Amino acid sequence: MPVVGFMSTLSPESISGPVAGFHQGLRETGYREGQNVTIEYRWAQGHYDRLPELAADLVRRRVAVLVASGGDPSPQIAKAATQTIPIVFGMFGDPVKEGLVDSLSRPGGNSTGVTIFGPAAVTKRLQLLHALVPQGAVIAFLMNPNNPNGDLEMRAAQEAAASLGRQIVVLSASSEGELDAAFASMVQQRIGTLVGASDPFLFNRRDQIVSLAARHQIPAIYYLRDFAHAGGLMAYGNSLTDMYRLVGVYVGRILKGEKTSDLPVVQSTKFEFVINLKTAKALGLTVPFGLLNAADEVIE
Repeated sequence: MPVVGFMSTLSPESISGPVAGFHQGLRETGYREGQNVTIEYRWAQGHYDRLPELAADLVRRRVAVLVASGGDPSPQIAKAATQTIPIVFGMFGDPVKEGLVDSLSRPGGNSTGVTIFGPAAVTKRLQLLHALVPQGAVIAFLMNPNNPNGDLEMRAAQEAAASLGRQIVVLSASSEGELDAAFASMVQQRIGTLVGASDPFLFNRRDQIVSLAARHQIPAIYYLRDFAHAGGLMAYGNSLTDMYRLVGVYVGRILKGEKTSDLPVVQSTKFEFVINLKTAKALGLTVPFGLLNAADEVIE
């Protein structure tokens, strides 16, 4: 029975839905965990420094395929750990610029996978937030300075804010204490709204972030639907469940004999827009019909 190594920057509790999508992708190619494939899971729990040892452990296990998930820097660390074991990644950003593949259509080497180009989604997030709260002069952009793709999203946010005639302030946080300090800075600077970057650390701390936004009455939009389900005002971004399903499909195809070098990197194209009306009411906001009509899900 082949063994698949599944390494993630996140925790199992935080991505149960996407992992279910991964299993769906495996089933679409004829594989079911415990029946004809074994999966070894390794979780970094948001601590990037654990990833090298997790990757090395799976390489020593001689897995048939190594899944590098949860966003950066998981794919880069997996590639550094092995040049022979096939790697299927799920990532935010450009895998060519990151040196993971030679090109999107012909990856070469031992890596391929699914990617999300985050900057376009960041632009859309600012536009949606501006449509709901057009009067807020200053927007905060909250990012993790340790994320390799953070600067790409930051520049996209700055350009989008400029096109809307809004000022943007970039705030960085990579720990629980720094998140508290970032929100204290928003209050001190009288920042009216918040846009969250795409980042595994911020995702793992979503309950804290949503709670701080509610406490300080700051309307915010985030990158995954889980934030809205945790009480966040809005979320816009790719469907992680669909992204992981595509990863599962590629793992199954590789187990059946296809080579990573022949499997083009695919871009996840399914987006989700979620509005939490309960949070909007608590913030004293009336959501325009146009936004409600555009939402994939409205939480009441």
